[in-house]
Amino acid sequence: MPGALPVPVSAPTPRHQPRATILHPGAWWLWSLSLGTAATRTTNPLLLTLLITTSSYVVATHRPNTPTARSYTAFLKLALAVLLIRLAFAVVLGSPIPGTHVMATLPEVPLPHWAQGIRLGGRVTAEGLLFALYDGLKLATLLICVGAANALANPSRLLKSLPGALYEMGVAVVVALTFAPNLIADVQRLRAARRLRGRHDKGIRGLLQVALPVLEGALERSVTLAAAMDARGYGRTADVPAPVRRTTAALTLGGLLGVCAGTYGLLTAEGGAYGLPVLLAGLAAALAGLHLGGRRSLRTRYRPDRWDVRAWLVTGSGVAVAALLTLASTRDPEALHPGVVPLVAPTLPLWPAAAVLLGLLPAFIAPKEPS
Repeated sequence: MPGALPVPVSAPTPRHQPRATILHPGAWWLWSLSLGTAATRTTNPLLLTLLITTSSYVVATHRPNTPTARSYTAFLKLALAVLLIRLAFAVVLGSPIPGTHVMATLPEVPLPHWAQGIRLGGRVTAEGLLFALYDGLKLATLLICVGAANALANPSRLLKSLPGALYEMGVAVVVALTFAPNLIADVQRLRAARRLRGRHDKGIRGLLQVALPVLEGALERSVTLAAAMDARGYGRTADVPAPVRRTTAALTLGGLLGVCAGTYGLLTAEGGAYGLPVLLAGLAAALAGLHLGGRRSLRTRYRPDRWDVRAWLVTGSGVAVAALLTLASTRDPEALHPGVVPLVAPTLPLWPAAAVLLGLLPAFIAPKEPS
């Protein structure tokens, strides 16, 4: 119409963002678990700190504003608690590592003869504490990597990507994974409400007064979830012919046995000839069994997530870190496992450190999920 003002067109909201710009949640889990696998291959505190820094940087740049993502702070606190508990055990129960640098001598409690090999108190050596620090830091790094997966991957979208045969088990796993983040969100919400009302929210008294509303909210959420699952037909299966069911069971069971036998063959020197073929055959049979088992699940996928090039790159960066750290642990074990007897300062090996930096690739190529 002549003279009419143009209608402004609003920018698309994050709700209408194309699915192609969202990374597959399975890629985040594979990346995080690969970093955790790399952490198990070393006790070098410099490499472990570099792994923690790498995962934390990616989480800081790509986690959405959701209760699941906010649980990453709880994983950091849990990792710190594990490290402190490991050091406390080394102080109170002693360490199997012999040491000559005595830092303190605690009163030793005499134990009966059947408790030989265990002591309470005694000498606290620098070598024992350093060994406990390295060991605890490795476990703390693994927990932080798992926390990164919880912060970056949406568990509901990950559930949609599972095969039909694993759907029911996946629902149970997703409910278990989201329990802790929702519980933490409830505690934070209730503590903020108490502070606004001018009530005490710290200490044992504040915790006890918050615990009952949190428990009530968890029970109410469980009842709501059960009703929603029943309304959506959870647990209902389709009629599958008996030969298909028997074939599915045989393929799945045979495939899992083949995977176990092939893995055992790869880990032993005698089974190197048959390990890889048996492992590949077992994987093929198990995947075929999962494909046939999906016929029992009456479900559809709305706008499924696609595994694109960026998902391959994110997964490949994590797998590369794990593979290179595993290779370095066999070629240069002293650099990845610094000794404590005698006391020596750990050094940063260059090419394993460069391999860990490959884990930063998702921070530059992965799209940020809208909140």
